[in-house]
Amino acid sequence: MFKYNCLNPIANVGLDIFTDAYEKTDDVNAADAILVRSASMHEMELSDNVKAVARAGAGVNNIPLEDCAKKGVVVFNTPGANANGVKELVVAGMLLASRDAIGGNAWVKENKADENINKSMEKAKKAFAGTEIEGKKLGIIGLGAIGAKLANAAVAMGMEVYGCDPYISVENAWALSRSVNHVSSNEDIFKTCDFISVHVPLLDDTKKMINKDTIAMMKDGVIILNFARDLLVDDDAMEEALKSGKVRKYVTDFPNFKTANMDGVIAFPHLGASTEESEDNCAVMAVNEIRDFLENGNIKNSVNYPACDMGKCTAAGRVTIAHKNVPNMLSQFTNVFASVNANISDMIDKSRGEFAYAILDLDSPADADIVSKLEAIEGVIKVRVIK
Repeated sequence: MFKYNCLNPIANVGLDIFTDAYEKTDDVNAADAILVRSASMHEMELSDNVKAVARAGAGVNNIPLEDCAKKGVVVFNTPGANANGVKELVVAGMLLASRDAIGGNAWVKENKADENINKSMEKAKKAFAGTEIEGKKLGIIGLGAIGAKLANAAVAMGMEVYGCDPYISVENAWALSRSVNHVSSNEDIFKTCDFISVHVPLLDDTKKMINKDTIAMMKDGVIILNFARDLLVDDDAMEEALKSGKVRKYVTDFPNFKTANMDGVIAFPHLGASTEESEDNCAVMAVNEIRDFLENGNIKNSVNYPACDMGKCTAAGRVTIAHKNVPNMLSQFTNVFASVNANISDMIDKSRGEFAYAILDLDSPADADIVSKLEAIEGVIKVRVIK
């Protein structure tokens, strides 16, 4: 019987995928797997029972990834599950930045007591005039699941779309409209586009990628959209650009105290994935990842261990080993099995940074002696027998 714990509410459409072989527990230390959305895990001391953590969403800054890896705890996320929800809010952000619908709505509320509002609005509405997005140039930095969907939607709305992503996946490349113009550098987007939307992870080389120097390359009156992470944008540079008119509007899903008080900012309280559909999709993907890992030992969409898939376990025995990525590990594993006359019918070993993961299928069941011998090897972090 496997046990799982939910640190946040997880959609039932996902939890219903668990079979009778799973039991929900309120004791996180008794759980084999933890499902989480936004709860911070940095102060938690995970017990040795915990084998996996699944984040029902894409961002994992609330999870101590390296600490988990050192304990052999595989951390999953759900990339792409909320992509459509985020895409739709980005489109809404572009429209709101182009047409002052927010200002117009506020005017109606302020003048709702005016019995002649239907007449006075005809004079007032010119203050809220905007521009259309059809025919405008949209630059997308990062053509992952969200960026690719946004590009296709923008093309359908008549925009001229430019995309930059040197690491675009084959899957997203195939899904991308032929009308999207591929450029080789972010500078091409900065210099060309009327709208710029960033969809990249927060890394050392992307932190404050929208800054004084890059804004200076942009067209006057550019609209910048940030639905990825707040630290991708230099707030001081953005404030200066908004005041000067260099940037017409800054639309973000990650407000902080500074940006929430800046004129020219349209901010949402991290609503990108806040749809019923996104939450359902994330829950379903997270539970399927947990099940495949616990039942078959496979890793898909992990953020701290390599992808490793041997399909459904049909062998007499299957052993998985989380280990350090150092030389001579695989030969030591095979020596252990040879020493007890256990034949390896199939195997795979993958690495990611300092950590690696192996799956070995055997012609006979693995016993406690094999596990003990494997655990005694220096560099082995966690051994599991898949039953």
